[in-house]
Amino acid sequence: MSAIDSITVDIIENALRNAKEEMDATLFRSAMSPVIREQHDCFPMITDSKGRMVVGNFGSHVPEVVNQFKEGIFEGDVIFVSDPYSCGGSISHINDWMIILPIFYQDKIIGYSSMFGHVMDVGGPVSSSMPVQARTIYGEGVRFPPVKLYEKGVLNEAIVKIMQANTRTPIENYSDLMALVASCRTAEKRVIEIVSRFGEEVYNNALQALLDRTNIMMRQLIQNFLPTEKVSFEDYIDDDGLGNGPFKMKLTMWREGDQAFFDWEGTDPQAPGPINYYLSEPMFKMFIGSYLIAVYDPAINFNDGFYDVLHINTPEGCLMRPIAPAALGCRTHALSRLFDVLGGVLSLKTPENSTAAGYGTSPYFIFSGKDQNDKSFHLMEVMYGGLPGRPHADGIDGHSWWPAFVNIPTEYLETYYPLLVNEYRTGMDSGGAGKHRGGNCNEKVYTFLADGIVSIHDDRAKIQPWGINGGDPGVSSSKQLVKKDGTVIDLPSKIDHIEVEIGDVLYFNTAGSGGWGDPLERDADYVSLEVKRGLVSRLKAYEAYGVELNDDLTVNLEETNARRDEIRKTRDELHSFNFGQRQFA
Repeated sequence: MSAIDSITVDIIENALRNAKEEMDATLFRSAMSPVIREQHDCFPMITDSKGRMVVGNFGSHVPEVVNQFKEGIFEGDVIFVSDPYSCGGSISHINDWMIILPIFYQDKIIGYSSMFGHVMDVGGPVSSSMPVQARTIYGEGVRFPPVKLYEKGVLNEAIVKIMQANTRTPIENYSDLMALVASCRTAEKRVIEIVSRFGEEVYNNALQALLDRTNIMMRQLIQNFLPTEKVSFEDYIDDDGLGNGPFKMKLTMWREGDQAFFDWEGTDPQAPGPINYYLSEPMFKMFIGSYLIAVYDPAINFNDGFYDVLHINTPEGCLMRPIAPAALGCRTHALSRLFDVLGGVLSLKTPENSTAAGYGTSPYFIFSGKDQNDKSFHLMEVMYGGLPGRPHADGIDGHSWWPAFVNIPTEYLETYYPLLVNEYRTGMDSGGAGKHRGGNCNEKVYTFLADGIVSIHDDRAKIQPWGINGGDPGVSSSKQLVKKDGTVIDLPSKIDHIEVEIGDVLYFNTAGSGGWGDPLERDADYVSLEVKRGLVSRLKAYEAYGVELNDDLTVNLEETNARRDEIRKTRDELHSFNFGQRQFA
């Protein structure tokens, strides 16, 4: 590779970053499903000619898909896939539709653009196609192995017909599918413009330089922060929705020189229910890299350049590598808990740099039926919870694990679906106390304006989010249905086929997150401010933080110092981890 100056590399990198952002903008303006259009459940990527991600969010899945087309890839081809088992877990359940588009320049592939997004419904027995009761992937809807949606520029109408015949939302799905293609064509156009400006050789050299730069920095990070001896950590998923559980996720980590090793040996076998997560090796490497970069050196550019320094072992048949046809629809519990486990194992040697546990899943609220005009509706909303307390700051209240995700606006929900959002707020006291408080949960209250069927997917109802370095655990999730006659029904965290009537009210509380550090070291004035803001109660300020407040909620410094001295003398020894109450029965 000939030498290339760093300024040119930076210009090309930022041009590609802008192209990635433009992919998102195209998708959001074109898709119809609220999960994509409003909540941004999608992941763009641009690769080099070998399929290595240069900019993106999720790591490259291109080679393992493209290599399945023995006849070759040609200009005008567009690949479509929605089956995790036929693409090595590149996507993790069949609601995720992925498009891969080869980018040609002067009759040669110079890269690929790819985008996948969560579509509303792909068939199966339950609206939104993620049945809690599923025992195999056959019970979750229609899946597509890698196929050419366009072949040399010609649309395969048969694929579209099959797709539309096997969904409750054919118009929305078709719109989403074409929006995914349009976003990839946007990147194609921008990449061709960049190559036309700089030339193919300079462009390729710049991409390799970006990958090399990340590789060098990741090797340094591994040597600086990862231990040479093996360390292990485990956390649990409550249950699989079928009465089985809890399910252990165990990860062991060590390094040899500048190479890092991660081993899932000891993780429980795959579940009968749909909480299994087919974790592809490239995907997990991406998760590890993104976590290490975020925690230890956010200045590192995120791309596939570091994959050769990470080595993964995931035993076949375990929760993280299920054997087909295991059900996968509720895999977000394992997907999100993965970050808690990863944070836990990294904290064993560098607790001062690590976070506590978060709400540990992607809660789903699903509501379907017919409105008073006899029109069918299908709503799936992704909910959020508390993000963990951190070494330098509090956890974020009511936020997604994925930074780009946002909530569906209440105005949108109430305009297009027969329900009212009575309240949408932060759950007071749900974040674990700490020097840096754990993020509070979300509390959302719905009143139903039509009869219908509700499904709920959530977790951490039995296994609390743990605190770290003396921090307290976060509060568990909970759900209640209040019937219009006043009857109160406690609901499990995973359930389908809840019949609701006009006037029924659902209380949907997600989990909080763990606190970081000794709560008695938290600034008393900040505790006072959070009581005024409704984030912490006056009682918790006194009991957990040792802060005595005056009638105007200002700090009574003398009483606070005395109260904190009393707590220090009488409390048990603080531990590195506080797991709280774990309901294993």
